[in-house]
Amino acid sequence: MAGPVKVRITYCAECGYEPQTLDLAKTLMLEFGAELSSIELIPWDGGTFDVSVAGELVHSMRREGGFPEPATIKDAVRARLRS
Repeated sequence: MAGPVKVRITYCAECGYEPQTLDLAKTLMLEFGAELSSIELIPWDGGTFDVSVAGELVHSMRREGGFPEPATIKDAVRARLRS
């Protein structure tokens, strides 16, 4: 089993995406707790909402459109924890 996993959420602060960012961070903290090494929140601009798990981009608003389903991000974290 892999060690703790880092999640990075880059979001558009200018666009007001804080609620979605904080909801996703809370969901991940409640689901995985100490299995996460950190959740990094990076305010950015340009309409972005990207989520990386252990350095791998698992959701990009530009690529997939919209916000990610929490289940999609949780699955990516679980997969990384198992590797």
